[in-house]
Amino acid sequence: MNQTLLVEIQTEELPPKALVKLGAAFANGIANGLKARGFLDPDSVVTPHATPRRLAVTITQVAAMSPDKTMREKVLPVSVALDKDGNPSAPLAKKLAALGFPDLTLADLERAQDGKAESFFLTYTAAGSALAASLQDVLLDAVAKLPIPKLMSYQRPSGATVQFVRPVHLLLALHGEQVLPLTLLGLEAGRQTMGHRFLSHGQPIVIAHADNYSAVLESEGKVISSAEGRKQSIRQQLLAKAGDDQVLMPESLLDEVAALVEWPVVYECRFEEEFLAVPQECLILTMQTNQKYFALTDSAGKLRSRFLIVSNIATDDPSAIVGGNERVVRPRLSDAKFFFEQDKKKTLESRLPLLASVVYHNKLGTQLERTERVTVLASSIARRLGMDVPLAERGARLAKADLLTDMVGEFPELQGIMGTYYARHDGEHEEVALAASEHYQPRFAGDLLPSTNTGLVAALADKLETLVGIWAIGLQPTGEKDPFALRRHALGVMRMLVEKRLPLSISALLADAVAVFEGQAAFKDPRAEVAVFMLERLRGMLRERGFTPNEVEAVLAQNPDRVDDVVQRLEAVQAFAALPQSASLAAANKRITNILKKTDAAIGEVKQELLVEPSEKSLAAAIARVRPEVDAAFARGDFTGTLKTLAQLRDDVDAFFNDVMVMADDLALRNNRLALLSQLHGMMNGVADISKLAA
Repeated sequence: MNQTLLVEIQTEELPPKALVKLGAAFANGIANGLKARGFLDPDSVVTPHATPRRLAVTITQVAAMSPDKTMREKVLPVSVALDKDGNPSAPLAKKLAALGFPDLTLADLERAQDGKAESFFLTYTAAGSALAASLQDVLLDAVAKLPIPKLMSYQRPSGATVQFVRPVHLLLALHGEQVLPLTLLGLEAGRQTMGHRFLSHGQPIVIAHADNYSAVLESEGKVISSAEGRKQSIRQQLLAKAGDDQVLMPESLLDEVAALVEWPVVYECRFEEEFLAVPQECLILTMQTNQKYFALTDSAGKLRSRFLIVSNIATDDPSAIVGGNERVVRPRLSDAKFFFEQDKKKTLESRLPLLASVVYHNKLGTQLERTERVTVLASSIARRLGMDVPLAERGARLAKADLLTDMVGEFPELQGIMGTYYARHDGEHEEVALAASEHYQPRFAGDLLPSTNTGLVAALADKLETLVGIWAIGLQPTGEKDPFALRRHALGVMRMLVEKRLPLSISALLADAVAVFEGQAAFKDPRAEVAVFMLERLRGMLRERGFTPNEVEAVLAQNPDRVDDVVQRLEAVQAFAALPQSASLAAANKRITNILKKTDAAIGEVKQELLVEPSEKSLAAAIARVRPEVDAAFARGDFTGTLKTLAQLRDDVDAFFNDVMVMADDLALRNNRLALLSQLHGMMNGVADISKLAA
């Protein structure tokens, strides 16, 4: 009879950051092992359970016996199974006995081709195995493969030393209401588990039936067995306690806190208003990172002096819990305040010489040398864009100065953010101050781009210097390894060029970046490789935005040096592809491309007197007719209009290829027709290589 299976390992407190992964691996290991052995039904539901003190899994529709299997097994080659007279040999008798079928005769065996020779085969029915016997092997295998960060050795009461992520106290294994006789780490399985360390009665809890596991554990043991269930409970309680305020609850913090408690209860705490004079990012980070607290802000995003904690204890009088957490957080906030006040005593500019003591890379020098390179590069980019060069230089020069502040030393995650606060305190221009944080943008996929010109230029310079410098010393990404985040830097540059519509040449930017490394030892000019790398990142970015591979390739196949209008070109290609003429013109363009590739001779101008066929005369006239309109639309950036105008040529192009022999025997006619096709090819590929739409 199919029933629910329950297996639980009850432990000491498990490492919170590994809990969810351990729970999923344990559940999947058990489920996959049983599925491979035929115990699960197609409708079986696998539910992982993971709390700070247990790993468990419940699986519905688990059979008590695996089904019988029809087996076909090779016995022996005929040449070995039969003696010279064709009678059964001694090796055959021995093999059949080993298989458990000593009484079988040749008539019971199948003689069949086996490669180039013949062999005897035996087909038989293998009886299914009992759940308990198979589950024992499955359990041992699942536990052995758990992604345990670090094993702990401990002694059982018997004196035996065992290893697991934490000491194990109980093993529970039920199939329906029946206890399965499993063993693990010196324990024998039963039907008992333990509830909450403080909120339950302290005695083992009896699970009568596997179906009742979660409900009994929650009602009697004050334990929510599902990690996701605890997380949702925490989220709901946080929102309820926040009231009109906004609660800051990053998913990573929710996951970690849910792995620390078995019965989450949210309480409100407060700290002194004086701490709000400290940049709120510092206070939020110390509360989240050090204390696992949830900060609150008002509707405008300003930090409040109250915060929320998640406790593992439910009580009618939480004053001791609240008071204890308020006392704990106060020194942390005091440290943040102290660091902030100390840092303000020195200007960012005065810290610049200290960057000479910070090694950036042993082949690329110090952070001070890097800062000088980024400053020169920012100046070049600002000139190309017609932006404020002194502001760009100042923003780039001060961008890394906060690395040597006490606050960033304590909280590296605040680099850039603190630079903005300290630059404002020093009286720097607002764009210079913002550049300290904005030059890191975008930090990740979907992150905001810099909002100021100075921040934008500093961000481009910082990323390009990293790309060119790291690539030049041979540390470009390989496979999945990218320790210097060059993929992210390249994608960030492309996003800024595209989304900010910057009229900048990729080759010019890379030339400027290479120039700042002049005289650098072991520097190998990487411009060609980096340009290809950047366009690959752009390909991926555009596909993620919904453009098809063929559309993207139509625009990028020609390796454009400027990409500020790439989205507009793609939108034009999409609009063109929707026209009824597009397929025919794309195929014709592909054909023209192939013809021109095979032509070695120089292609000149079209000579009207050599147009002899009606179809080539008609095509030449049509090109002359639409060219002014095409050129005008292209000049004003109306790429959709450009391609739609070209669509008027379809009938003339089709007629040309139907009626005209391009590669005529007469050399003058052939070259003139090639010139006509070259003229058409240039017009058709001004916006994109539409032949890629026919791929």
